[in-house]
Amino acid sequence: MVSMKKRENELRKPRWIRSSFQHTEQAKQVRNVIREKKLFTVCEESACPNRGECYNRGVCTFLLMGSICTRGCRFCEVIHGHPLPLNEYEPEKVAESVQSLGLSYVVITSVDRDDLPDGGAAHFSKTIEEIHKLNPNMKIEVLTPDFQGDKEAIRRVLKAKPDVFAHNVETVRRLTPLVRDRKANYQLSLDVLKIAASENGKIPVKSGLMVGLGETDEEVLETLSDIRKTGAVGVTIGQYLPPTRNHLTVKRYVPPVQFHKYAEEAYKLDFISVVSGPLVRSSYHADMIIKSFSIFNCFT
Repeated sequence: MVSMKKRENELRKPRWIRSSFQHTEQAKQVRNVIREKKLFTVCEESACPNRGECYNRGVCTFLLMGSICTRGCRFCEVIHGHPLPLNEYEPEKVAESVQSLGLSYVVITSVDRDDLPDGGAAHFSKTIEEIHKLNPNMKIEVLTPDFQGDKEAIRRVLKAKPDVFAHNVETVRRLTPLVRDRKANYQLSLDVLKIAASENGKIPVKSGLMVGLGETDEEVLETLSDIRKTGAVGVTIGQYLPPTRNHLTVKRYVPPVQFHKYAEEAYKLDFISVVSGPLVRSSYHADMIIKSFSIFNCFT
């Protein structure tokens, strides 16, 4: 039960926070295939504000290993609890769905699976391999959990040759204990990015963070610097929006002009790709970002 006091203290959404699900035939087809194959997408599970736009462009972010996460981050709508056993046929189903939808770019992410010895790395690897079998020219981005810093798990995912490796720090160092699950760690996330960047220099690495949780602009810039120092070359910055009133409340709505300033500062740090805006999410315009990363491959 949410108290009346809490409701009174909630900030009103500004005019620039607007999104709507576009019910086109393309969007309908994507949703139908997802349901038919009994798959999960982060688009639906997290109620992403951009899912209509992405579906209409034929872009989708698949959520592997079920819809129950072993961690309970305070910003996330995904259910926390004891996951079901892995569906061994899921990699093939995802590959078939990608083929039937005629996608040109797909993002593969997952819930945290701390109950598995490798955190689900083998499942990621298998899914990438199955997608490539049916869709040889498919561009694949993986958005992984931290695998508890297991280098072998990260290497296993990289060996499957995704086109982009991503892992999110989510928030600034100071707020990490408040925002993320106690098993998550700011430095650990930076270490994951550093391992990924150093293990395979041909695969660009990116990260993402939310703002509006109580951080200062100086802390955002410090976080961008920390991410860049790992070797990551891409970053996304978006406004935190609570999925329900039981989640963390918004401390501030960052205006679009400030997001533009974040992007300017990120480019000064030599990031190759920066997507920064109120409704930006980790996978937003991921299919367009890959074009920027082609520059990265020319100089590595």
